[in-house]
Amino acid sequence: MTIAHDGRAKVSGASGVVRNGDAYDLFPDIPANSVDLILTSPPYWGLRDYGLDHDHEILKHWVAAGNDSDDAPPYEWYRSNGGVLGLEPRPEWFVAHLVEIFQRGAHALKPGGSVWVNIGDTYFARWASIRNDGRQGLGNTERARRRAPVGGFRQEKQLLLIPARFAIAMQDRRWILRNDVIWNKPNVPPRPERDRLRLSHEHFFHFVKRPTSGRASYYYDLTEVEDGARDVVTTNVRAGQDGHSATFPRDLIRPRILSSCPPGGTVLDPFCGTGRTLSVSVESGRNAIGFDLNTNFAAVAASNSGDGHR
Repeated sequence: MTIAHDGRAKVSGASGVVRNGDAYDLFPDIPANSVDLILTSPPYWGLRDYGLDHDHEILKHWVAAGNDSDDAPPYEWYRSNGGVLGLEPRPEWFVAHLVEIFQRGAHALKPGGSVWVNIGDTYFARWASIRNDGRQGLGNTERARRRAPVGGFRQEKQLLLIPARFAIAMQDRRWILRNDVIWNKPNVPPRPERDRLRLSHEHFFHFVKRPTSGRASYYYDLTEVEDGARDVVTTNVRAGQDGHSATFPRDLIRPRILSSCPPGGTVLDPFCGTGRTLSVSVESGRNAIGFDLNTNFAAVAASNSGDGHR
């Protein structure tokens, strides 16, 4: 496994490559109709900084440039003005940017390919706590405090329904949503709140391309999913790995890979972190491509995916 800093990602056999950079920039480098499965868990909104610098005054910059604060800036403007995906001042911006990035990779997906996206929800707070590479509100690590503007559905204690907003935005861009798999997490840690239940699930959306005519047709092997083939799966949250606090559990993603990518096919994770998707893909006889903006995570992903057992 190697880290490529320029040129097109190329794989052959059960092997992989990791590229250090922003998925927005790297997606166009992937040849059209070359990927069978895009499987990823992008940054969640307002939880972690992933070791990247972010300008928390970016909303002021956007308005000062003569724009309406209710309008989301293009991702390229946002990034070039100090913004980091997942730290947008408004969740609406985050949803718009995430969909924009996936659109950049639509050409790479084969007509019979699939996209699986794991995404969790969060509650709104006027003063949010952002953990350095960690989850919001947990542990004793240092955290940044930032003010998020209230308005519309952005109200104190409001569950924001970010996964649903993302899924609907993808549908609006012609993606077909085939499943909303609920990941039940039985070992979530206790929370201090006494006026609501613990948030103990996340969403795993399965999208396919809308055909130019007729019904969507894509590769899918139902014999490779969990027993019972139900849309609720129970898997414990696993400890973080190599400085990343949110690595995929293997038993959560292996059925997605085996069922939605043919043997010898190619899996791409545009937010690969430390490479769990890549290593499971290679172990399963699939090619793997990973992107990550964090240089350290990209290096770890290359090492882990090459070993295939970490």
